Amino acid sequence: MELILVVVVLAVLGAVAVAASRRNKERELARREDELAPVRKLAFEDITAFGEDLQQLDLEMLGHELDAGATADYQRALDAYESAKTAGDAISGPDDIRHVTGIVEDGRYAIACVRARVAGVPLPTRRPPCFFDPRHGPSVADVPFVPPDGVERDVPACALDTERVRAGAEPDVRKVMVGPQRVPYWQGGRAYEPYAMGYFGAFGPMTWMFMGGMMFGDFGSGYDGCGDDGGDGGGDGGDGDDGGGFDGGGDGGGFDGGFDGGGFDMSF
Repeated sequence: MELILVVVVLAVLGAVAVAASRRNKERELARREDELAPVRKLAFEDITAFGEDLQQLDLEMLGHELDAGATADYQRALDAYESAKTAGDAISGPDDIRHVTGIVEDGRYAIACVRARVAGVPLPTRRPPCFFDPRHGPSVADVPFVPPDGVERDVPACALDTERVRAGAEPDVRKVMVGPQRVPYWQGGRAYEPYAMGYFGAFGPMTWMFMGGMMFGDFGSGYDGCGDDGGDGGGDGGDGDDGGGFDGGGDGGGFDGGFDGGGFDMSF
């Protein structure tokens, strides 16, 4: 009888331990999902913004004949968009977000290359995206920036944010919700590190300081080539030409509204 009682007690204790372990795992999974959800949302917003940039490029190039290099860069941008959507749908952890933003960074640089080729200017040097908001596209210069409780660093900025900082104005900063507050994405905590690493990790050594501001080390040029004929860049602008001078009339390699008629979609 005592043996049976011991067996029952051990079985009950085992069941309690298994249940407690399951609850702990469920809580841990829920915690990780709570951390991942806002960063995943941020990545999808960036994919959407990238798709909108492609639509704008298509309008700019409508009816304009492109050479082989511009066509290759344009296709590279389209491929990046499709790859980013696929990678976004497969996000299951922080490292997957790094992969998504890395794809988007490459696609935006390809867009800058298309605009440079069509404008007949040197290809833009491969630079990091705008630190203040990577959706702004490739940076054009480094500007001084002091994060909260940090020291002054030179960070890459797009043309508009470069103008703002040099004029003493506030840059257009990407902000995220942390609890009840909106803070710059680099103050969002460690959960946002993969998001930033996808954009900036390929451009040289960096020291990350989340929760107290994010500081960057030296940025190298990283990559220096567009499309098929590579490193003849050296222009100082990643935002490209404004595209306002295209008047159609081209044939052959011309653009013909491919986003509308070619099945380009913004669905995720």
